[in-house]
This record gives sequence, structure tokens and C-alpha cells, in this order.
Amino acid sequence: MNPRSSSFLVLLYLSLLLFSPNTITGTSHATEEVGVLSTSSRWIVDQNGRRVKLACANWAAHLEPVMAEGLDKHPVDDIAGAVRSMGFNCVRLTWPVYLATKASIASLTVNESLRRLGLVDSADGVAVNNPQILNRTLMEAFKDVVSTLECHNIMVILDNQISTPGWCCSKLDGNGFFGDEYFDTDEWIESLKIMAATFNSSSNVIGMSLRNELRGPRQNVADWYRYMQMGAEAVHSMNPTALVILSGLDYDKTLTFLYDKQVELTFKGKLVFELHWYGFSDGGDWENGNINVVCGNVSKNMLVKGGFLLEQGWPLFLSEFGVDIKGNNPGDNHFLSCFLSVAAELDLDWAIWALQGSYYIREGQPNFDETYGVLSWDWRPGLSNRSPYNVIFHPLTGLCVLQNKMNRKPVLGSCAKYEAWNYTSGHNLVLKDSGLCLNAEAEDNKVKFGTNCESSSSKWELITDSQMLLSTKINSNGSIVCLDINPDNNLITSSCKCLVEEGPCSGESQWFKIVYSYREESSYFSKLLSV
Repeated sequence: MNPRSSSFLVLLYLSLLLFSPNTITGTSHATEEVGVLSTSSRWIVDQNGRRVKLACANWAAHLEPVMAEGLDKHPVDDIAGAVRSMGFNCVRLTWPVYLATKASIASLTVNESLRRLGLVDSADGVAVNNPQILNRTLMEAFKDVVSTLECHNIMVILDNQISTPGWCCSKLDGNGFFGDEYFDTDEWIESLKIMAATFNSSSNVIGMSLRNELRGPRQNVADWYRYMQMGAEAVHSMNPTALVILSGLDYDKTLTFLYDKQVELTFKGKLVFELHWYGFSDGGDWENGNINVVCGNVSKNMLVKGGFLLEQGWPLFLSEFGVDIKGNNPGDNHFLSCFLSVAAELDLDWAIWALQGSYYIREGQPNFDETYGVLSWDWRPGLSNRSPYNVIFHPLTGLCVLQNKMNRKPVLGSCAKYEAWNYTSGHNLVLKDSGLCLNAEAEDNKVKFGTNCESSSSKWELITDSQMLLSTKINSNGSIVCLDINPDNNLITSSCKCLVEEGPCSGESQWFKIVYSYREESSYFSKLLSV
């Protein structure tokens, strides 16, 4: 983990995890000790009346691919393990309405969803790091993430971020308020019912956040009461054990209208309110102003806009806050210290934005870097003590290049039985365990393993714009060939295809993607048994 994020997390937990002896925090086994949650005055409590402090990370799954971010970078089990090891006891997992209401989306497989968006590299990454998820539907994959978090004793809050899959939020995106172009209230209510019922039996799903950051020119208090109360009743009818979490107006920056009038519900002991607080939107001049004055003003403003609920005896969940983790934003750095002091003083439940270090695609840009992410762009920090290695993935067949343990020859096989490779700076493809190099023999002949890694036929360069053709030079005549498969799926070399722009051509058999992976390597014996 980089120094900035390490010091940030230390500061975060020292400042925020102040609690009484009867509090369950991120160090506890959430689903083993917590069970069904309810509210008691301003506190969230377990069945024994002990306070349960939410220390959460936001994990996005609401953008165009409609799947939890990062599954192309690391195994989902590793990501869940990282969440736990960093001290978080819950995840606020986001989802779009259309995941629940549009069969045309929910029934897409992960592979289909990524490839329809042109995210071939991401699909290949999932095939290597999470092959068990690749051909699952989007709804099934979402469930898999929830169940994996449960295995790591991590609570989950399901957050309806948006209706149409995509980045949130702007005032004019048609998703901002009840009745907007893409915000059909009946469909929204139906989606809440579906998600509440779907995860009714998931013991780690402890709450549902009804809608993220209501906003836009249509927003008004009367409709807020009307539809938020309807949404709360809908969730409770399908899952009476879940906490029901209501957001405010103006990008969830204000709940002032609750001063004089509370919501009216048929149930009690389940209602939580949420608020968002970022330095870039709290009205403070963090870069140029006197930070003592700025901190004092924004802190008072936060109490006026939502903190008053604590005094009235209602739980307040700070469901989003965040800063540039790299420490490059002076304003964010000033804001963070002020924020931590307030959050510690009020002993708030909270969720940092964000867990993810990058997105499959965001606002049209693939592999978008999330500078607010506690994980790095490649999701590496804190995920594992294992060193990275390469896997050679063949997209056309969905298989990976392995060593047959019986005859020691290169073969294509299931990526679940993957082989660990090193693609060296000298362009060798070397088996990590044995040090053997992949070698070419002659054109249209099968490739083999060898100990001579210095010959030209053991050097494999990635060529063409696709960076998926592995080319090498035959020792005997110096001709250039590419790694390929024959009709029997044997690994061979053949003349490189589609090297010049001559219109349509078919060269997918020669596409091999070298993918980084951190998956735990199987022992030699377990690999042998699996062949």
C-alpha cells in the first residue's frame, strides 16, 4: 500500500473508531455477532442492544457494465479479503434500477456485458481472475459478490445509485428526481421490492439505501415525503429485517426539512437517514481560506443540514465522504482533518468513497483512474502477499496456455487450472515454476518447452495495435511467425495474420492476451490431479 493511503487509513481509524465498550466495530466478525439490526434512538444496534458502528467502503456496481468494479484485476475473494483486512466491516454496494427491472440487462452474462461495450481487456481479465463469474448473468454475479462478502463476515448495504447504468450524478442526467425522464417511480418501487426480496435470505445484507443523491430542478419536499415513504414501505414489506436508509435533497447534502416534520411509516426501529459530505461541495474555500474559519463554518453547516437528527434521536449514516487519496489536493487535505474531527466527535457511522481504484469504463473512458479510491488503479495495495504473475489467455476459445502435466507439452486448457508465467523484459515466456521457455520449432509445427531462452525462437514480441499477436523468429530460416492454434486446438506457429490494412480479415485464432493475476497458485500435486 502506498504511504499516502497507509497514513490515511491509520488516521481514519484512529479518529473514527472511537467507541464505547458495548460497540461492535470493524474488528468484530460482523455476521457472526451482529445478526438482525435495528435502531435505538440515534444508534444502530444488534439483537442484544449493543451498538453496531458501520465502517464501510463504497463499492460501485452501477456503471454501464452493471457489475462490481475490479473483477478483471483480482479474484473477488481477494478483494473481499482486502476489505476486511483494511478494517472495514461493511460495503455499500451500488446498483442501478435496470439491473432489477430490465431482463435484457440482468440476463446478460458478464462476458457479454463487457464485450458489448468494447471492453475486451476487461473481459479477458475477468476470464483469468474470476473465471467462475465470466459466464454468470449480471444478477448472478451481483449475488456472488454479496455472498463472497458474507464469507468474509462483511455486512452489505444495497444502495440504489441510479436508474440507467452509468456514472452518477448530474442535475440534468434524467435520473435525479422522481418523475425525471429515466426515474419512473413505479419502476423504482418495483426494483426496491425485487432487490429486497432477492436478498431477504442473505444474512449479511443489513440494509437498503433507497436512492442516491436526489437532485435537479424537479426536486421538492412534498414529493420527497410521498415517494420516500412509499419506497420505505416497499422494502419493509419484502424484507422486514433490513434497515431502511433515506437520503436527502441537493445531492444528499440537506435534510433540513425534517426539522419540523418526520416521515410517517407503519414500522419502527428500522429507519436510518444518510448524508454526504465532500470538501468540493460543502461551500468551504479549503484551498484559499483561513482553515480555522472554514472548518468552523462547514462544521456548523453540517449540523444544520443533517447533524441535528442525532439530537432528535435518529441514526445518521454519513454514507459518502472522500478525498484524493494521493494527497495531491491541498483543499482535500485540509478538509479531511476537519471532517475527521467532526466525525469522531459525533461518533458517526460512515462509508468512504470509494473502495475501487479504477473503473472498467467511466464517462466513456476505459480503465478510468479513481483518485478517491483506497485501492490503487490496478487494485494491488493490500490485496495479497502473493507476487503477481502472468496468465496467457486465448479469447477465441476462452482457454489458457498450460503445461500438460503428463507429457510436459504446451496445451490449451481451462483457465481454472491456469499456469503461472513470467513475460520477461527480454520477451521470453517463462513458466514460473520450472523456468522453461516457450519455443517455436517451424511454421505450422507445434510449439514446445525448452531450456534455451536465448535463441530468437524463444523471444515473443507483442505486435499490431491489438497487442495480442505473439510473434517470434524461426531459427532455421529467420521467418517471422505468430503463435496460433490449429483446428484441433493444438498450439502451433503460423504466418502472422491481418498485419496490413487490407479490409476485413479473420485472425482471432492468433489472439493471445497476457494478463496479470494474483490468484493463489495451486500446488503441483493439485494441478496434476486436475489434468
